[in-house]
Amino acid sequence: MELKLAFPADTPPLAVIAAAKIAGVPLSTDPTLSPGSPPVILLPSGLKLQGTSVLLRYISRVANIPDLYQRDAFESCQIDEWLEYAPIFASGSQFEEACGYVDGYLLQSTFLVGHSLSIADIAVWSGLAGTGKRWESLRSSKKYQNLARWFNSILAEYDGVLNEVTATYMGKKGSGKPTVSKVKEQDGSNANLAKVNGDSTDKEKSGSRPTFEVDLPEAEAGKVRLRFAPEPSGYLHIGHSKAALLNQYFAERYKGEVIIRFDDTNPDKESNEFVDNLLKDIETLGIKYRTVTYTSDYFPKLMEMAEKLIREGKAYVDDTPREQMQKERMDGIESRCRNNSVEENLKLWKEMIAGSERGTMCCVRGKLDMQDPNKSVRDPVYYRCNQTPHHRIGAKYKVYPTYDFACPFVDAIEGITHALRSSEYHDRNDQYYRIQTDMGFRKVHIYEFSRLNLVYTLLSKRKLLWFVQNGLVEGWDDPRFPTVQGIVRRGLKIEALIQFILEQGASKNLNLMEWDKLWAINKKLIDPVCPRHTAVIEERRVLLTLSNGPNDPFVRIVPKHKKYAGAGEKATTYSKRIWIDYDDAVSISVNEEVTLMDWGNAIVKEIQKDQEGNVTHLSGILHLEGSVKTTKLKLTWLPDSDELVKLSLVDFDYLITKKKLEEDENFVDVVNPCTRKETPALGDSNMRNLKRGDVLQLERKGYFRCDVPFLRPTKSIVLFAIPDGRQQPVLRFAGSDGKTK
Repeated sequence: MELKLAFPADTPPLAVIAAAKIAGVPLSTDPTLSPGSPPVILLPSGLKLQGTSVLLRYISRVANIPDLYQRDAFESCQIDEWLEYAPIFASGSQFEEACGYVDGYLLQSTFLVGHSLSIADIAVWSGLAGTGKRWESLRSSKKYQNLARWFNSILAEYDGVLNEVTATYMGKKGSGKPTVSKVKEQDGSNANLAKVNGDSTDKEKSGSRPTFEVDLPEAEAGKVRLRFAPEPSGYLHIGHSKAALLNQYFAERYKGEVIIRFDDTNPDKESNEFVDNLLKDIETLGIKYRTVTYTSDYFPKLMEMAEKLIREGKAYVDDTPREQMQKERMDGIESRCRNNSVEENLKLWKEMIAGSERGTMCCVRGKLDMQDPNKSVRDPVYYRCNQTPHHRIGAKYKVYPTYDFACPFVDAIEGITHALRSSEYHDRNDQYYRIQTDMGFRKVHIYEFSRLNLVYTLLSKRKLLWFVQNGLVEGWDDPRFPTVQGIVRRGLKIEALIQFILEQGASKNLNLMEWDKLWAINKKLIDPVCPRHTAVIEERRVLLTLSNGPNDPFVRIVPKHKKYAGAGEKATTYSKRIWIDYDDAVSISVNEEVTLMDWGNAIVKEIQKDQEGNVTHLSGILHLEGSVKTTKLKLTWLPDSDELVKLSLVDFDYLITKKKLEEDENFVDVVNPCTRKETPALGDSNMRNLKRGDVLQLERKGYFRCDVPFLRPTKSIVLFAIPDGRQQPVLRFAGSDGKTK
């Protein structure tokens, strides 16, 4: 008996379709109902049933799997509760609250009801899967570990069915045409992530986004091994994050694995501090890796390989001065050392290993092709001398391999099947393959993706180090830096970063991204849940005296977020003397009625000014029966009280003043001389309880992250302004109309 399911093309009922597939109930689909219509099942008898919950109950009753719905009275009622709860995941403002609730519920449970799969599990699973990238970013962030464990266990049990459903109905919302050709071979998370191709194009801005479906060459499920190989010469930045997350994406898609390898071949730049912080950042991103290795683990084998190539005539030792060598490579001129005998090369190689004066004048070069149009193949350097002690192994070695030599060797030795590299290395791909061939190794496939470039942003670790060394920033975690620690300290949720990067996909098209898009994603995550507080700019703040206000101040307990109870409550003091911002005070006219937010209306009767015309004091009366809909000005205010706390509101500008640097342009010439602005303010007394890292909204002033919490009354709480995606940066604060000045 085949049932016919009809639904609107833009809202396919994933839970119903998934339940039918799992339960073995034959189902044909008809995505032709008008938008907004509930899903309908047409029975062979001609009768109809409609509504997602009703259809789920019906399917579970005719299912081939026992106990999907029909259990004892208590568990059946529990299932009904979950069926009523499941639609909450489609509500953007309540999504994370729902995730937190179910995560806590699953702390000691394998299933939502009882000890086996029920229709409740399918309904909630489909609700999460139906949100696409929003759930996937949380799933990979380790924020809701119990929920992710439960989600993954169901996916593992019914992967073929669930992958097929999500791939078919989440790309074109019910078109019935799968958007992923090999979905049955993929992990369920990637069925959703497979739609996140992203180039900053007009097509995307118009609301149409092409699907992200690319294949690794010759990849076999269960046999893919990838590596994320940062150099420990700085902290992880947003560009590295893209590489790390794409490695994880392909590993999950092909059921393979990722290893972390530190490319520690240049002791001049590297340190254990960078290793420790890179691992910290990798953990922050939620990257799941098999093991951690170091290129330095392979130094003995790399030296053996270099000597082997010298003996085979595939490499030689060259003492040509650096500048001359560079010019000869550009001009395609062979070095005078290129045809030295093997014996002479080995002799000089030993001098290099010993770090002698003669040896330090030399380097080892590969004998490839000096006439190749691709200049990277023109006898690249394999080894050079360096007397600096290594951060892991000290002064044991005087010679170190170059990245160009070490990378193809270690990739092959470690069994890497696919090496993901940004397209800036495209010209070096031929070199990579030539070196592997000379070494006698199998081919490691290279897959290119576009480098992530952002406006007004430097991603070169050398250039970022310059800012650190010259004291223009506090360190690698400075909120003006594009490092993971920097932007998280600025107030970015890691889920927003993951979603932003995955939306770029593995495209090979170069693009220059705006920061606004990232901060807009962040706002969507923090706005529904962050607590609201009040602050008044300290400079020239104005006292408003309400003649009929309360003689004795009183306190009310009010929610910190009117739409999210999870934000908690705060104590608000009401008094006849209140502070308002100067910019608000100068916007008020005599006898104007204004709204005092979270209190009611007031009428300003008198405005006092000093000799220069600056407003110094306001007098008025409460008019609480007045309508807030009729007032032009909605004012934030604070009571005149000793309980107020001192604040320092900090905003930031870009480190450079040019949107995009040209290749030959010196970044020092465009360094921004003013990138930090601090504004003293007063805040409500509830802010004494803020912890470092807390995100909040100051009413009409924007979003902030607490960097330094309350320590003592004389020391300010430091709040970093978080961009909201509309403009970046602000460096000014809001006026009485709620708009940024």
